[in-house]
Formats: sequence, C-alpha cells, structure tokens
Amino acid sequence: MSLSAAIEPHTQTAIHPDIHVGRDGWLFLTGGSNAVQAQYGVPGFPRGKLWRWRRLLEARTRRLEKMGIRYAHVVAPEKLAIHGHAFDGLALDPDRAPAVRLERWLRLSPARRTYVDLVPPFRVRARDTALYRHTDTHWTFAGGWLAYAEICRSLGVRPRYDIAQRRIGTPQVYGGDLGSKFTPVRCEVAEPCLFESAARRVHANALITAFEQEGRGRDAHIGTHAIFRNASPGADPRRLVLFGDSYAHHTPNGATGTLTPLFADTFREVHVLWSTSIDWNTIARVRPDFVVSEIAERFMVDVPQAGFDIDKLAALALARKGF
Repeated sequence: MSLSAAIEPHTQTAIHPDIHVGRDGWLFLTGGSNAVQAQYGVPGFPRGKLWRWRRLLEARTRRLEKMGIRYAHVVAPEKLAIHGHAFDGLALDPDRAPAVRLERWLRLSPARRTYVDLVPPFRVRARDTALYRHTDTHWTFAGGWLAYAEICRSLGVRPRYDIAQRRIGTPQVYGGDLGSKFTPVRCEVAEPCLFESAARRVHANALITAFEQEGRGRDAHIGTHAIFRNASPGADPRRLVLFGDSYAHHTPNGATGTLTPLFADTFREVHVLWSTSIDWNTIARVRPDFVVSEIAERFMVDVPQAGFDIDKLAALALARKGF
C-alpha cells in the first residue's frame, strides 16, 4: 500500500486536542501531560530548569571523567523542532525548543563537550529525509541511525555503516502513538527498522520478563534493565551503559528506529536501563567504557533525581502493576 493510500481515509475530518495535523499526513504532538507546545512559547521551558540541567550535566561529566569513563548526553528533539516544513498553520518557533535552549546554556560549560546536539544535523537531513514517523513521535530508521551515528562521533567510536544493508522485513501499514489517538486510526506505510545482528539479549530483569509473560514486553518501561552481548569479531570490544526512554527501547519495534539495537550491534556488551537518572551503583559494578544518557525533549521538564537505584525502581514498578 502506498503512503497516500494508507492515509487517504483520514483526511480533514477527525481532530485531537493534543495533536496538530500538518501537511501530507504529518502529526505533531502539541499538548499532553507535558504541554509540549507551551514549552516552545514565551517564557516557555523554565530558565530555572535549564540551570538545573546545566548543573546536573556538569556533575555527571566531572564524576565520570574521574572514573575514566567517556560520557555523552543526548536529547531526542521533538518533531516540532525538526520537521517545521510540515506545520501547515501551526504558530510555533522551533528555535524555542528546550533542546536548542539547553545547548545555548551549555556553551560556556565544561558539560558542553559531552552534550550531543542532534538539532543541527537533524534539520539538515530532514530537508530530504523523514527522520520521524508521520503518525508517531519516534524516529524512522534514518532518524535512529543518525542519532546513533552522532553519539558514536561524540564518543570517538566508528559507527557500523553496514547496518542499513542488513535490514529485514517488508514495509507495513502502521498507526503510531499519535495516529492511534484518532478514530479511525491515521496510518502510514513504515519501512522496516529491524536488521540482522549478532547481538543477543543475555539478561532481562523481572520487570521485563513479567510483562513478556503477558505478551506485552514492550509495555515494560521505567525500571527495566536488559543486557546485550555481541560475539561478532567486528564488534567493538568495549562496554557501554545506556540510560534512556522509548527512544532507547529495550525491545526493537519494526516500524521505528531506536538506539539500543544499534549500540548492541556495535559493542561487545551493552546495558540498557529505562531511566533518565544515572544509577551509580550499576556504573560501579559494570565499569563501562562509555555511558550514554538519553531523554526525550518533552520530558526535560522533569529534571532527573539523584540516588536512583534500578533494582528498587523495578521492584516498585512490579508492585504497582500487581505482579
């Protein structure tokens, strides 16, 4: 099915208070619990929180440098910050994006060297390539790979350029996290995002396995911890720990690009923890060569807390879910 055929039944009829419908089937998250569009306004994202982010990233940078660990922090920009060509009447200044403003706040900070600014390379590439799904807040394969490559560059690691050649599967009709909020669901045709890899998951904590036993492993979020190992001779022999959210999902999605499978294909060992905070106990135990923290731009309003422990958080999540 062509893209136009997939979205044809859903033109100009349904609306949703939290979603702007742009050109050619592009959907943009503008509301929701994080009031996304308001973060782009004036005053927009609070200056006090930008200051707290600067102090937090400086503290992380100093601590990890003392441990001899290379660090990178990355913000997954909102689609609003990147694909402005498809706004179609949405009054919003993309340069008010929290990710853009954070980069400005870090320019005279030692934490700037650890901050991976995705906005400039994404905007350049978005001129001719869709980096986000039309009906989803998440990346296409191209978007995920570009984010991965920029992080690798910051870490001084060579990305795996052959990954795209190993993609498997066929295009599918897909209604993403935005499209599914409409009735009928707004759909698109998504190219495959899975690929052949020697990486294998060798550990999943009880939170992941509890959800998997119910057939909904991808619904296991905050508090999850998975470990991947890659015995391929071409894998980088070093170890990476990734703290993140749905842009670094522990379980791949065939329709969206995520960081975890890309890093698992690159390094000998990768730990993935669903958290925007850093678990220093895990860092001390694993002794990684690299630490990457990722956060969706819209979640920056909740500045991560100190004293985070993945095992305690997983136990709390299990209890709340009734497992």
